[in-house]
Amino acid sequence: MFNITQAMVMDTLGMFAFLAAELTVLFLLISYLVGVLQEYIPPAKIQSILSGKNGKGYIVAGLLGAITPFCSCSTIPFLKGLLRAKAGFGPMMVFLFASPLLNPIIIGLFAVTFGMKVTVFYFTIAMGVSVIAGYTLEKLGFEKYVKPQAYIEPEAKGCASAYGGKQAPVSKWMKIWYSTWADFKKVLPYLIGGIALGSMIYGFMPTEFVARIASEDNPFAIPVAAVIGIPLYIRAEAVIPLSAALAAKGMSLGAVMALIIGSAGASLTEVILLKSIFKNQMIAAFLFVILGMAVGAGFLYQFIF
Repeated sequence: MFNITQAMVMDTLGMFAFLAAELTVLFLLISYLVGVLQEYIPPAKIQSILSGKNGKGYIVAGLLGAITPFCSCSTIPFLKGLLRAKAGFGPMMVFLFASPLLNPIIIGLFAVTFGMKVTVFYFTIAMGVSVIAGYTLEKLGFEKYVKPQAYIEPEAKGCASAYGGKQAPVSKWMKIWYSTWADFKKVLPYLIGGIALGSMIYGFMPTEFVARIASEDNPFAIPVAAVIGIPLYIRAEAVIPLSAALAAKGMSLGAVMALIIGSAGASLTEVILLKSIFKNQMIAAFLFVILGMAVGAGFLYQFIF
């Protein structure tokens, strides 16, 4: 018993260290790249592309999400950049939903593991629900649940010179870095908290337990798998192999689909990070969309296949 507990603790600590390092690097790198893009692509251009007119902005946002290799957490800095560029709210939400779900790594692994028919089904559901959800949330006026400070660019503080405390001139690249670092410090408490909770769940929730409660014999297997997927933070490279292993242990294929969407679309760490951008009503709407997509796709998959 002691050895099992010790192994779980080591798994938790190992996952925490790995995620803390990976997500810190990803957040800083993506935030900086977004800052560089904003230097060359004026906000007005981004706003016009993702304006949502005639539905074009929604489709572009979905396709942008499909080609960006971001996990649920690393989508956040890109979303912050879109907010500050005042892109259309609906298309921004489409990007938020679609980016982690249509990650090229997930799509590639899906095709290799489950075949093209299942991959096309997954892609169609993820893209379709993302576009519909983004459009609906905009029409319902959910933009008012974005925190005002999310639109504000962090102040880029450089080094003061020795002459009267005046700001020393800095290059535009250093200004981007200072802005990136200021942004990172704001979300750091959310990031650490989310990683800690996700790592504990990862370390102390064995795959055998997940497979057992989401087996084909359980009529509530699909909703249970969708709910389990959210706190169970799984990287894109691991979610498909893990799902295949769970299916081999007796997990229903509909539940596997629900678990993939839940874990890839709304990790606990991402939800905590979104608290720095959205009010509680928007967080609830985000979770409702992901859970609804996961459960609906699971039942539809089970019915069709």
